[in-house]
Amino acid sequence: MAENINYADAFQELQDIVSAMEDGDIGLDVLSEKVKRAGLLIQVCKEKLTTTEEDVQKILQELNAKPEISDDDE
Repeated sequence: MAENINYADAFQELQDIVSAMEDGDIGLDVLSEKVKRAGLLIQVCKEKLTTTEEDVQKILQELNAKPEISDDDE
């Protein structure tokens, strides 16, 4: 990962960039820089979502692999 930023901060910054672009608040001189930054933020968010999904799938597989404890076993 290119930058150590948490998902919430990356997503918020991405939303701010998009809002500024929609409002026309980003000048042409800065537009290329903001588009590059948005691309990086999208990559960060995607990687974090993928990692979280993999972690959740692993946990679910582990839970499904363990025998269930019934009331009769106690």
